[in-house]
Amino acid sequence: MAELGLNEHHQNEVINYMRFARSKRGLRLKTVDSCFQDLKESRLVEETFTIDEVSEVLNGLQAVVHSEVESELINTAYTNVLLLRQLFSQAEKWYLKLQTDISELENRELLEQVAEFEKAEFTSSNKKPVIDNIKPKLAPLNEGGTAELLNKEILRLQEENEKLKSRLKTLETQATNTLDEKSKLERALQDLQLDQGTQKDFIKTQDLSDLENTVAALKSEFQKTLNDQTENQKSLEENLATAKHDLLRVQEQLSMAEKELEKKFQQTAAYRNMKEILTKKNDQIKDLRKRLAKYEPED
Repeated sequence: MAELGLNEHHQNEVINYMRFARSKRGLRLKTVDSCFQDLKESRLVEETFTIDEVSEVLNGLQAVVHSEVESELINTAYTNVLLLRQLFSQAEKWYLKLQTDISELENRELLEQVAEFEKAEFTSSNKKPVIDNIKPKLAPLNEGGTAELLNKEILRLQEENEKLKSRLKTLETQATNTLDEKSKLERALQDLQLDQGTQKDFIKTQDLSDLENTVAALKSEFQKTLNDQTENQKSLEENLATAKHDLLRVQEQLSMAEKELEKKFQQTAAYRNMKEILTKKNDQIKDLRKRLAKYEPED
């Protein structure tokens, strides 16, 4: 029996989709047959027809068949989009980015393989019973827990990244406040020195000596405070630099984890099989286009 290279679960999903497509195709073919039957019963009631009458009959039939075939092709395209949407939504839950090869959809060899598979599955002698008619929703892929571990690691790195950003913002705020306070103290010292110079001519020598001693004490205290603030500023700057390095490291780890996860998925059988399915479906659409071209009038 023809196989598609899929595991049992995925092959059953393909069979379910093919059963759906066969059903839709059968209904549309019945509609086309009914168009011809209606024409026979309603128009072919006379023994002879003129050329104009035959042209009118054929043009009317062409319009009806064209509408039916176009409607089915559009519906098939929309159905394929919905199927791809399910697969892509499932992949996005694991931060995966799927890629498709549209050119493979016209691979004649693969299309023939699908045709053989359909013939083997749906002939009356080999038709398999449907074990479970309940269609479960798509569940995320899980190959030995590797994808799940990578996903958890990505989430952990993202949380650590947010924490480092918050810490960096706090350190920057503290550094800004320290610089503002330093500027205020420097301005206060300059104001005090200006006041001292202005009052020298109006005070006595003893008072001047006391004032100088006070100023010296204030200078000493201010210098000590300034030194403390400078050390604190250096510490904050070091912490800020460390936080930035940690942030870059975490972002690099996050990027590596995402690349590793994407590489892991691209090596899976599910990725290759999905590409094959898309290739086959595109070939089917092109084949239908060629058949439709036979019904189009020649210029």
